[in-house]
Amino acid sequence: MVPNEVHEYSGIVYLLQHFGWTWVGLFVVDDDSGAYFLKTFEPLLSEKGICSDFTLRIPCHTRVVTNSEEDIRFMNKFESVMNSTARVLVQYGDITTIMWLITFKYILLPDDKESALVGKVWIMTAQSELLVTGVTRRLNLEMFQGTISFTVHSKQPQGFQEYLQNLRPQWTQADDFLHVFWEQAFECSFPNPQELIQDVKTCLGEEKLESLPKTVFDMNMTGHSYSIYNAVYAFAHALHSMHSSRAKHRAMVHGKWFHLEDLQPWQVLHPYLQENSFNNSVGEQVSFNSKGEIDSGFDITNMLLFPNNSFVQMKVGRVDPRAVDGKQFIIHEDMFEWQRIFNQVLPVSVCTESCKLGFQRRKQEGRKFCCFDCDPCPEGKISNQTNMAECLQCPDDYYSNKSRDRCIPKVITFLSYQEPLGIGLLSVALSFSLVTALVLGTFLKYKDAPIVKANNRDLTYTLLTSLLLCFLCSLIFLGPPGLVNCLIRQAAFGTIFSLAVSCVLAKTVTVVMAFMDTKPGSNTRKWMGRRLSALVVLTSTLIQAGICALWLGTFPPFPSMNMHSITGQIIAECNEGSVIMFYCVLGYLGLLSIVSFVVAFLARKLPDSFNEAKFITFSMLVFCSVWLSFVPTYLSTKGKYMVAVEIFSILASSAGLLGCIFSPKCYIILLRPELNSKECLVRRKK
Repeated sequence: MVPNEVHEYSGIVYLLQHFGWTWVGLFVVDDDSGAYFLKTFEPLLSEKGICSDFTLRIPCHTRVVTNSEEDIRFMNKFESVMNSTARVLVQYGDITTIMWLITFKYILLPDDKESALVGKVWIMTAQSELLVTGVTRRLNLEMFQGTISFTVHSKQPQGFQEYLQNLRPQWTQADDFLHVFWEQAFECSFPNPQELIQDVKTCLGEEKLESLPKTVFDMNMTGHSYSIYNAVYAFAHALHSMHSSRAKHRAMVHGKWFHLEDLQPWQVLHPYLQENSFNNSVGEQVSFNSKGEIDSGFDITNMLLFPNNSFVQMKVGRVDPRAVDGKQFIIHEDMFEWQRIFNQVLPVSVCTESCKLGFQRRKQEGRKFCCFDCDPCPEGKISNQTNMAECLQCPDDYYSNKSRDRCIPKVITFLSYQEPLGIGLLSVALSFSLVTALVLGTFLKYKDAPIVKANNRDLTYTLLTSLLLCFLCSLIFLGPPGLVNCLIRQAAFGTIFSLAVSCVLAKTVTVVMAFMDTKPGSNTRKWMGRRLSALVVLTSTLIQAGICALWLGTFPPFPSMNMHSITGQIIAECNEGSVIMFYCVLGYLGLLSIVSFVVAFLARKLPDSFNEAKFITFSMLVFCSVWLSFVPTYLSTKGKYMVAVEIFSILASSAGLLGCIFSPKCYIILLRPELNSKECLVRRKK
């Protein structure tokens, strides 16, 4: 007639989950039933993410507390758990365990100081009935204010209150139970002719049960009484079914028919009890499951304690295993009354406060999993709920905000023509292109001038054309990366720059060869002129073109989206395909520059009238400085700024060649034309 305790355990766990209580203490009676409770209940707690701070086994005997070693050891344990940080305490046991709790409280706190057990939320199982006996009449129940109890489900049959109000001990003269109860409840005694002197007041038999405090007697039908009430009706219905059955003289047991005289009475009655189902007088259905257990469930009550130590148990919920999913546990949160110390605010019982949004839990070493530290989510991850075990990874095209509680779409970035940096680089490139075109136009206009003819006009035109292309090729690096511009921009840059540097090298070699030809018996004359210049330029340029062709044929550059380099940005860039080939192009370009610098440096002291070596030396020094600083700067930047660094290097190195080599000549041609004559050159030579 008592519901299965497993439903009660599930109800307690559901209650803890409902209020967010994950840190509890357990007081359990020290007997076989307590051991079964722990064996069944603790796995349920772990499964739902709830931890027990402690488990204290309460003695089940009723003897007086002594100074025995056993009692002292228990008191030490009890004292150690009194200051537990758990604000929710689950108590499993009968009225004896409650008496032990109250007794040890007063032993450890003889001055009745504020106890650590006051300010706790107690959850009691159906085995703990404060209303079973009058022993709680003089106990101070203050610490149980707001206690949540699970009790066997009950309702009030019609006429039950009137029956109790009219009940008198003289009704049942043959049964002494009412006399004994009456004397204990009202603390009186009925007259005994054998005793001449009465030490206590006399029972009149007219006392009213409703005048007793609820700690002694409750006028409402308790769950235990309701079970007995239903048990009587179950037997009555079973007997009625048995006598109404067609099989008057036979009964089926384990699939076989037997004569009634061959069976024990319980063997005859049990099949009818098993199949019994009826509605009792309060309209509730009473039925049994396949295991012969009643399916009535449990009520959840909340204890309201009054200053005179009386209390009322209010029903605030229900555990009904027969209900549909979602309705098996019902809790009316607004009906709960908590201890006054909580000021009617929901108590909190956790080992560690919940981690806020943007944080994840990290287990504390040596403690249960409910105790943890809160660590902020790393970059790229978020936690959009409190108390998350692990942060969530944002998608690749999203990034985490500063609070790490939301993923924000990344912005696609590239070096565009519209932004200030792009506009600045574009303006500089076009300006230098215009200057280069003007210089080329000037040299074409004054092509017959001695200063132009003295330094190989064809190489000069080729060099100026290549510098113009260098300035213009920087524009390929601006704008959104596409398949075509990714393929051609590095190859164009490498080939055109190699052409420019090879022209400089050819000029330097031509000067050196020219002065070597002035020596008697020299055989270098046949190498002078256009043949030598063309050979140097073509050979140097074709080698670089071959490297670029190999690069494009094996691991060509391609457009890609870099989502991880910069937080909050998707970098639209050209993936170089093969980094090795990229640095091979730069390396070969550097090799040409160094050779040109060395040759020009060695020829710097030749006569000035025919010699550009000093200017070439300085231009190559500028060129090499720019590209040596380019490598570390390029590697230390990210995104569109890498492109900006390369464009700046192209413009700076090209401007260095243009300014160092051609500005002196333009100065003479435009501002000092008197120096631009054959007689002046011959005079300066002598």
